[in-house]
Amino acid sequence: MIDKKQLQLLVGKRIKLLREQKNIPQQDLAAKCNIEKSNFSRLEAGGTNPTIYTLYKIAENLDVSVSELTKID
Repeated sequence: MIDKKQLQLLVGKRIKLLREQKNIPQQDLAAKCNIEKSNFSRLEAGGTNPTIYTLYKIAENLDVSVSELTKID
């Protein structure tokens, strides 16, 4: 079973992977999502537990579904 910290790390890595695949700078995606860059950086590093609304905004700006954003392999 995955604990909270592990899940945060996995989701953060997934967001970073999708963002990099689309060649979107971290600062640009953070701005589009109305999230401070420092907070977005922490999110990608797994240091914060994003709300479902935050995940929705990120998914929308990456043009993926929330389920694609949170897909854990």
